[in-house]
Amino acid sequence: MKLEVIIEQDETGYYVAEVPALPGCVSQGRTIAEAKANIKEAITGWLAVMNDKAKRRQTQTVEVSV
Repeated sequence: MKLEVIIEQDETGYYVAEVPALPGCVSQGRTIAEAKANIKEAITGWLAVMNDKAKRRQTQTVEVSV
């Protein structure tokens, strides 16, 4: 799976990584390489949590074209 990740340096010098397609999926690192490694871990965790939530709920998944 490929996801767009936005990495920006904050005012303290840390690199903040965010995944726009995954609300709340954010991480950081002291270097860009560290931020990339940390966001990969955050993505894995985000997907696992959302998968567990989906399994517990009685929901219906639909596709919508825009």
